[in-house]
Amino acid sequence: MRVSEFDYELPAELIAQHPAPQRSASRLLHLEPGGRLHDLAFNDLPQLVDERDTLVLNDTRVIKARLFGRKPSGGQVEVLVERIVAPRIALALMRAGHAPKAGTEVLIGDVQASVESREGELYRVRFSEDVERVLERHGSVPLPPYITHPPGGEDLERYQTVYAARPGAVAAPTAGLHFDEQMLDRLRSRGARIAMLTLHVGFGTFQPVRTDSVEAHRMHRERYSVPDETLQAIAGRRVLAVGTTSLRALEAAAATGETSGETDLFIYPGYEFQVVDRLLTNFHLPKSTLLMLACAFAGRDHILRAYQHAVEQRYRFFSYGDAMLIER
Repeated sequence: MRVSEFDYELPAELIAQHPAPQRSASRLLHLEPGGRLHDLAFNDLPQLVDERDTLVLNDTRVIKARLFGRKPSGGQVEVLVERIVAPRIALALMRAGHAPKAGTEVLIGDVQASVESREGELYRVRFSEDVERVLERHGSVPLPPYITHPPGGEDLERYQTVYAARPGAVAAPTAGLHFDEQMLDRLRSRGARIAMLTLHVGFGTFQPVRTDSVEAHRMHRERYSVPDETLQAIAGRRVLAVGTTSLRALEAAAATGETSGETDLFIYPGYEFQVVDRLLTNFHLPKSTLLMLACAFAGRDHILRAYQHAVEQRYRFFSYGDAMLIER
């Protein structure tokens, strides 16, 4: 398959730059297995679930992973912490005028950071104090590049799910941004179960597919954990994954038999799903691995037709945009 087969035209004004006034105030496009579409409100979601369903949510918490510093020469450096591997050591993406080399020093406020080595696309960076403290003092919310405003107080609250509990993500599991406590209570009142897992969204969520063929692409590895109580909650029930991250964690656990670890599972058309029956997700970027996952789940033609409909009906796209409920 060619990456170009997963493209669509999107007017720039449909890229949501800010969240809806209330979390559950977004729209919901429902795609049935035969391709039929229904224009709904997110508040209609409880009417689409019942006692047969278990909703699986990703409780990862976004860290203030983006740092800005400068070299002794004065050159500006942007550091995106992908994961903390020791109290004072992190793996990070670095953006500078010239690719940093081992030994490069960066000053971030009053904190010294030193590049120790390069590991693929990431750099191993040692900080002069604990990384968590550095991020809390100097970090900012790592908004996606298509959101053009600097992160502010609104983003600190809204680019985080209400159930975020385990720090470690550099991007939000955005399907979960639509939920508030009232919505979760309404779903429970319908008889649906709510279960949690963790997948720490990594830097690859920002990375474009750089190959021409789908099969040649390699996913970055992300840490995940599926608790035993979640496995019990989905047993024998209809599984509704809230977000592609929840889906990938569930399918990775089923494929490997490992309920925790790291996964580079790449889901594209032809993949045989073992666990998930329904997917709640946002609208994804053209030619992205997340769009390919949605096409694997419901069929490429159905998804691209649904996206065309969403454009025509002026749905809001990407992280702060509207939602889509897809039936497998």
